[in-house]
Amino acid sequence: MSNPTKSLVLECNIAQSCGAIELLIEPKEKDLGGFSVRRVLPTKERQMVGPWIFFDHMGPARFPAGDGINLRPHPHINLATVTYLYEGELLHRDSLGNRQPIKPGDINLMVAGKGIVHSERERPEVTASDHTLHGLQLWLALPEAKEEMAPAFIHYPGEMIPATVVDGVPVRVIMGSAFGLTSPVDVFSDTLYLEAHLQPGQSLTLPHAEERGLYVAQGSLVAGDTDIPQFTMAVLGPEPDVEVVAKEETRIALIGGEPFSPRYMEWNFVSSRAERIEQAKSDWKAGRFPVVPGDEVEFIPLPE
Repeated sequence: MSNPTKSLVLECNIAQSCGAIELLIEPKEKDLGGFSVRRVLPTKERQMVGPWIFFDHMGPARFPAGDGINLRPHPHINLATVTYLYEGELLHRDSLGNRQPIKPGDINLMVAGKGIVHSERERPEVTASDHTLHGLQLWLALPEAKEEMAPAFIHYPGEMIPATVVDGVPVRVIMGSAFGLTSPVDVFSDTLYLEAHLQPGQSLTLPHAEERGLYVAQGSLVAGDTDIPQFTMAVLGPEPDVEVVAKEETRIALIGGEPFSPRYMEWNFVSSRAERIEQAKSDWKAGRFPVVPGDEVEFIPLPE
């Protein structure tokens, strides 16, 4: 996704009411022509959480028959995209020749590296009837030594993602290791991404990572004396054994990992080098990126 928006950031007083929470981020909602995106990262106050530099909550968007998502081909460099759906389906196509529908529970990992182009649309079989799209799309910054690695795309069906039950709470370890499980999804630095689905009154002690962000995709939680409402990310401090309690049925995503140096970011480009962003802009404008087989005609122009 593109066109980042600013987020409202609520600063916590650690010594008083926020306990293990350093920051509460309330994303700004933006209508992208029929579907809603809540942009959580980056913000002015917090660019990244671990290696994660971009966090979008899509929908739930409900489309009538004949309508749907049509994101034309657009480029990325020096990052990896991670797409995860709660409802619906997206069709990924890229300049490596991959064509892959993603369904709820699957993971699409696209490594941009030195440069890739992709589109995100919906198949005619999906748009033929009323349908819903709901999910998360995140970007990982790549470590400086791997920013220019060869581009790649890997699809992980839902049954490959390890799952467990912790004190009655279903948990899926999407990336990294937690609760004695390790995901098969490729990582490029110390990275954590998991989801959990709590019922009212249930609690979960969150696994540790050097940096962590807890997003409430549905419902609401309490951490210590701090309420974390729906559609809010709590950036957690270094304290171990942070426990959250669900006030209602609640779905969470926990991201985190090794902290990175700040990155330059413009449009769909992320890099540790400002000059690399300028080169990517020039290359896209001049048509030097590869095309997407089967989706060669349309593209998103570089914003002026």
